[in-house]
Amino acid sequence: MGFRNSYAHRHPAQGLVVNLLLVAALVLLIEGLRLPLLTVEKFWFFSNTVSLYSALMQLRAEREWGLFALIGLFSLVFPIVKLLLLGLVWNLEAADGAAHRRHMRWLAEYSKWSMLDVFVVALVVVSVKLGTLAQAHLREGIYFFAASVILTMLVSNWIGRHAGQG
Repeated sequence: MGFRNSYAHRHPAQGLVVNLLLVAALVLLIEGLRLPLLTVEKFWFFSNTVSLYSALMQLRAEREWGLFALIGLFSLVFPIVKLLLLGLVWNLEAADGAAHRRHMRWLAEYSKWSMLDVFVVALVVVSVKLGTLAQAHLREGIYFFAASVILTMLVSNWIGRHAGQG
């Protein structure tokens, strides 16, 4: 680990801003997982409000392992790992080291998948809205979750452009 040669150490003001943005993205992610994502109304009388976390727990309870793994991976595991890796690259790695270059390539490659989780949620909403007997209403969780994904993408892009420079 090369803390003294990391970009955050060499540029303290920018380092602080990026770290605050990474913390903000993590808080938005946690809230996006916890808060209601959407409310589905069926037959005008019955409604069900779900969050990403409650949806994952429901999939697990129903033993829908494929969907549980897919949504859990792209909505929970991947965003957390990406935020941790961004923090590592920004704060602890020597900007000229082999590990740093490897992590930057990994971030560039897997950043293409960043919006898959939001896409999955959008497909669920569209499929419910297409039904004549049910309607879906977006709730605040989707906005927190999407804000986390977008903020993480922006910070990742910024780190990708600046962390390898002096």
